[in-house]
Amino acid sequence: METDIIYKPIGFIKTPFEKAAEMPVQPQGATGIEGVIELNAEYVAGLSDLDGFSHLILLYHFHRVKGYKLHVVPFMDDKPHGIFATRSPVRPNPIGISIVKLCKVEDNRVFFEGADMINGSPLVDIKPFFPKYDNQQNVRGGWLEAKGDIDITKVKSDSRFDTDKNPGFNRCK
Repeated sequence: METDIIYKPIGFIKTPFEKAAEMPVQPQGATGIEGVIELNAEYVAGLSDLDGFSHLILLYHFHRVKGYKLHVVPFMDDKPHGIFATRSPVRPNPIGISIVKLCKVEDNRVFFEGADMINGSPLVDIKPFFPKYDNQQNVRGGWLEAKGDIDITKVKSDSRFDTDKNPGFNRCK
């Protein structure tokens, strides 16, 4: 059964990154890198009580992705893995997720640290991080465990997922 799902951005994310190359690949690798959410005016009332949390979960659209691959070589490995076993942006539904540190809420702007997304990314949703419920026990890290301790601050994005420059991506409708 196919169903159309239509989301509209609730705002946009401002970051220092205009292109993916050399961008951090995870928020933990973006310590000290600030971003700002500019929320659309009609949603500002929804920010009430958000400033009581230390971290946020941001869901956003990879707006520069124009296709997908079902197997990719992720930034933290040199072997291909199924797309759903990675956080690659070239996904059937190009949705990004980042857990970031909340700095402050001011009018329609939410300031945060840990920006690992491209400037202008459309924001789909904001959720508070609940440490008591979001931290999990007895977890497994799949293929990433075999990589050992990776210094995430040294792992940067490159152009491997630039769908305009790399052929072979399935084009979305």
